[in-house]
Amino acid sequence: MDGNAIILTDGLLHQYPAKTAHGLIRGTERYRIVGVIDHVSVGKDAGEVVDGNTRNIPVYPDLASFLKNSPETAQYCLVGIAPKGGKLPATMKATIAEAIQQGINIVSGLHEYISDMPELAALAQEHGVQIIDVRKPKPKSELHFWTGKIKDIPAPRVAVLGTDVRMGKRTTTRLLTQAAEAAGLKAQMIFTGQTGWMQGRGKGFILDSTYNDFVSGELEHAILESYAEHQPDVFFVEGQAALRNPSGPCGSEYLVSGQVKYVVLQHAPARVYFDDNEELGIKIPPISTEIQLIELYGAKVLAVTLNTAGLSLEQAKEYQQQYQEELGLPVILPLEDGVGQIIELVKEVLEQEQAAV
Repeated sequence: MDGNAIILTDGLLHQYPAKTAHGLIRGTERYRIVGVIDHVSVGKDAGEVVDGNTRNIPVYPDLASFLKNSPETAQYCLVGIAPKGGKLPATMKATIAEAIQQGINIVSGLHEYISDMPELAALAQEHGVQIIDVRKPKPKSELHFWTGKIKDIPAPRVAVLGTDVRMGKRTTTRLLTQAAEAAGLKAQMIFTGQTGWMQGRGKGFILDSTYNDFVSGELEHAILESYAEHQPDVFFVEGQAALRNPSGPCGSEYLVSGQVKYVVLQHAPARVYFDDNEELGIKIPPISTEIQLIELYGAKVLAVTLNTAGLSLEQAKEYQQQYQEELGLPVILPLEDGVGQIIELVKEVLEQEQAAV
């Protein structure tokens, strides 16, 4: 663990643009979260705001209030939002400058790099603190091309893919990894986004800031490196975007370059349009056709998981029953019911693969 951290959410803690904060509040092995700065949700417990679960993470109106009232100190200040376009809101810049002046290191997963902002970079140098831009690409000399060595890794890979962006794929991947470990399996997670890096579980890379020619190699390298270090029974790989999302088609890299043969497919029944944006006018295709597409790549969908945003529990259960009858697959509500049923399917996969050796 790197140290204590506070999260900046710019009044968005109760909304989905704060998905980075939501993931960190649910769990992180890299930081110990001791507070959230959010002027809208002041006085609440951050966990209760995110999903109704108390996590003893207080919400403060501003950094000054945290510094004055918190019994904890913080070594890191995390930018907890992922706005469309990835730009730093002007309203957050003053808070970041204040944190730097207090000797607190800054960590950001935005596309706009804080270390490239002259005034903040100069301030950080003056106060001897780090600015860590998680999405800043690695030098090309440190990147990897695909080698084919992935074919020699015996541990099966289970990718959590989705039918659209912002589906909760990373959260489901973490839940699966944790549940597999609790069931006695040696499991490793491969993260592919900035929040996964901040959470610090497993190995990985930031897919959407990696030069395209190196994406397949970086995915392979993360799996090779993780296997060499841990020799897991199974990998759970965090998916990004969706195979047919026109604003960011993604998924074939996992199935082809990562040699992924098993998929958990995440879907949001309440969502109609890609990017949850009716103005784009492009509807998400039926989930049955997404499964057919994945199968054409040579992978098997083990189960469907549902993001229940916008649904009552009763509605979610109705969709669960409907999809199970329609698809002939287990359909799981991961946040509500857990993912133990999927782990039982993974155990069956491991037994079948071991028997085939």
